[in-house]
Amino acid sequence: MPLPVRLLIVGTGGMARYHAKNFQAMQEAIVVGGVDTDNERLMDFCSAHGIKHRFSSLEDAIAWGEFDAAANVTPDRVHYPTTMQLIANGKHVFCEKPLATNHPHANAMAAAIEDAGLVGMVNLTYRNVPALQRARELVLAGELGAIRHVEASYLQSWLTSNYWGDWRTTPAWLWRLSRSHGSAGVLGDVGIHILDFASYGIASEIENMNCRLKTFHKAEGDRIGEYLLDANDSFVMSVEFANGALGVIHATRLATGYIDDVKLRIFGDLGALEVGFGYEKPAVERVSRLRACLGDDRHTQTWTEIELEPVETNYHRFIRAIWEGATLEPSFAHAANLQRLLDRALSAEQSDPGETFVANA
Repeated sequence: MPLPVRLLIVGTGGMARYHAKNFQAMQEAIVVGGVDTDNERLMDFCSAHGIKHRFSSLEDAIAWGEFDAAANVTPDRVHYPTTMQLIANGKHVFCEKPLATNHPHANAMAAAIEDAGLVGMVNLTYRNVPALQRARELVLAGELGAIRHVEASYLQSWLTSNYWGDWRTTPAWLWRLSRSHGSAGVLGDVGIHILDFASYGIASEIENMNCRLKTFHKAEGDRIGEYLLDANDSFVMSVEFANGALGVIHATRLATGYIDDVKLRIFGDLGALEVGFGYEKPAVERVSRLRACLGDDRHTQTWTEIELEPVETNYHRFIRAIWEGATLEPSFAHAANLQRLLDRALSAEQSDPGETFVANA
């Protein structure tokens, strides 16, 4: 067995604990260091996870150099400069989503990692859903025939319920509604997830799209305190995939009754699949489900639930990719294509809340 991959975690905020937990549970990897400009957060994180080497800057960590790869868990806007610095110093990179905040940067990162012959992957976490992995296998095996039509949705309800608290009084929710506070709305928050969910599930990239975004009136003057409520609340996309299928993809924060639910329906000329990942009461954790209408069942419109097995996670795939010397999905190139679509959609959004905006790509 090859030596364990020595991993540096760059950025020690909330999501970093999942990286530490998953990589430390693997014999094939060892977390050797942490990096953060916030010294107190860095010390707390490294102490909690037994990480010996601690650095207040990426430059210091690179000067030390005793690592093979890095998990980039920095804020979105920092992904580009830190990843490019790691690539320039010969390090494999496992980057949180989105790869970058715009397509030119994402494309440059994808080109740089490929030119350097390094492994670059993006942590699109819904790849870890067993139902999605099994659906893709069935699509690739030809069980559905030619894919013709796709429906995908990401539904949240925190703007219509207090299940997670009152958004009107909570900064953690309010900033997500305000472009001046760094939000790109529901499209920027979960758009990359549902686009990836759909394209990965049917094993085909999205080539073209038309998108409509809407910001709804939610408060007097469309403002609460310092927060101007001008980020999009809902979007609807019509898309065309490389395999010729047409699809509808949508997301909203106003789907009453749905806490945080992702669904994908795939229709082929020989069968259909329905992938679900969402909360069921009691809503302790999300449940992965897959239903199929295949073969002769399509003539009687009979749906059957498919039993699912645990799947390899993104964390495991990244380490395996380093050992095998070849990038696995989700790759930088795939994430860059998703960012291209998001950029086109967001470019249509203007400053007047409540207006509907249209984009084409």
